[in-house]
Amino acid sequence: MPENLMPRLPDLALSTRQAAIAAGEMAMGFFRPGAATSARIWTKQGGSPVTEADTGVDSFLKVSCAMALPGAAWLSEETADDPARLGSRLVWVVDPIDGTRAFMAGSPDWCVCVALLADNEPILGIVHAPALGLTYEARRGAGALCNGAPITVAAAGLREPRIAGPKPMLDALARGFSFEAQPKVPSLALRLARVADASLDGGLVSPDARDWDLAAADLILREAGGQVTTLDGSRLGYNRVRPVHATLVAAGAGLHPALLAAALSMRQSSLSRS
Repeated sequence: MPENLMPRLPDLALSTRQAAIAAGEMAMGFFRPGAATSARIWTKQGGSPVTEADTGVDSFLKVSCAMALPGAAWLSEETADDPARLGSRLVWVVDPIDGTRAFMAGSPDWCVCVALLADNEPILGIVHAPALGLTYEARRGAGALCNGAPITVAAAGLREPRIAGPKPMLDALARGFSFEAQPKVPSLALRLARVADASLDGGLVSPDARDWDLAAADLILREAGGQVTTLDGSRLGYNRVRPVHATLVAAGAGLHPALLAAALSMRQSSLSRS
């Protein structure tokens, strides 16, 4: 990390949190609880939906982050990728609305995600869920918070673990692992944040998640005493040429080894049947 950045992190965290909250207020102007959004919707390349709320929040955060830390590169779901980020030691990673489909349908399970990478590692992360009234945040080495209160992952072994993820993955996991299946959380960032605050014991993430889905929540989970890894147990790598991830497993430190082993067995069984 650049030596002059660490003393600035508390102030950067404050300005980033304020920007994320303001961005959430912008998005809430288009959100309709239990009903379809009032925002205009179109389909972007690849078939995913995007709304005017996504693009408006993205533009607002790009300006806010540039003002907070001039010279840092930018990687966002709603901005054309600039390969210059690959040579930058500092990169903002943003998902203006993680869980766009939930947002469009009137479900509160969506959030604004902002992370700052230093040397390709997240050092600052904000996951703000305005429709839920929740703001998760973390700085490297400073613990994780939700609405200003410290959070930690659930202790392992106190109950049958509560696991959330895509139903096909949970169905496959159930063939060799005992757990309590939870409804899928449409926002990947919120899925990890709920492991961080002990609302869940673990989470599974299917292949093709992107840096902007994960970076902020990854740091929050780490600082809360958990981890999210690939099936070989590796931590996530960020700011690569293709910011795409494979199957991931998230849990507290006590549960993670058993859940990882079960997920790996699930994958191997699936491959043997194919």
